[in-house]
Amino acid sequence: MVRRRTGFTLVELLVVIAIIGVLIGLLLPAVQAAREASRRMSCSNNMKQIGLALHMYHDTFLRFPAGWRGYDLATGQADWLGEPGWGWCAAILPFMEQQNVSASMIHYELPIHEPVNQAARELPLGVFRCPTDIGDAQFMLYEGGHHDHDHGDHPGEEFPLLMATGNYVGVFGTWDLHDVCVDGTCQGDGMFFLNKGVRISEVKDGLSQTFMVGERTSKLSYSTWVGAVAGSDHGPARVVGIGTFPPNSEESFEHYAHNFSSLHPAGTHFVLADGSVHMIAETIERSLYLGLCTRDGHELVTEF
Repeated sequence: MVRRRTGFTLVELLVVIAIIGVLIGLLLPAVQAAREASRRMSCSNNMKQIGLALHMYHDTFLRFPAGWRGYDLATGQADWLGEPGWGWCAAILPFMEQQNVSASMIHYELPIHEPVNQAARELPLGVFRCPTDIGDAQFMLYEGGHHDHDHGDHPGEEFPLLMATGNYVGVFGTWDLHDVCVDGTCQGDGMFFLNKGVRISEVKDGLSQTFMVGERTSKLSYSTWVGAVAGSDHGPARVVGIGTFPPNSEESFEHYAHNFSSLHPAGTHFVLADGSVHMIAETIERSLYLGLCTRDGHELVTEF
């Protein structure tokens, strides 16, 4: 009597394993692409909410919020490295269904570093995070080596400070912060800068041709939705960005702390001043990109 063989031979098992490996290799990129498409859509939706909230703020106060607020508390004069430091994201919280955070956790009249504001400055908010970003929800902020006043003697101010991460920064424009932020003033040629909000009537280049908010990945530099902490490392650059070279381009990393970037393969999201959201590729022509980063530059902006 001949016994029928059961099971697989070693060669057959190896063939099956090889086939499974090939199938997995073909399937994984598709799965990853689908996941990234979902994350990209979620990021775009976050930025659409931000654009809507900014316009609701403008409808209420007849201007967009200031990029951040800073004063020398001893003199009351404007100081780009001063206090209280709260940024534009913190200003629009009531228009983003975050009234509880705004009303019960933030003491806007007090500096960010004050202990009473600890819970707020450490609170990660999903609406200000890009799902594709690989950075931590919080980061350590250290004292900066360059500031005009000694802010270190204020009670409760101790570095490092734990801060909530944010991936969306306002467009300061094309001018470097250190070149224009002197004598207490810090006004850029974009939409967000020190102490003063821009009116729609002041966007001479057109709302649909002016960037208002852009992405910044934590891989490039940590940013925050909270604001610019007095005396901190790259304080204002944590809430605003400068368009020098197209985002994610090789040249952009020369200005790593102040630029825009993302981990989306297709490009970097920007909110325009009309509230729409566009994905901008690193291959965009530089002159066109710089024109989009200004509000009143009178540049000729074609389709992008």
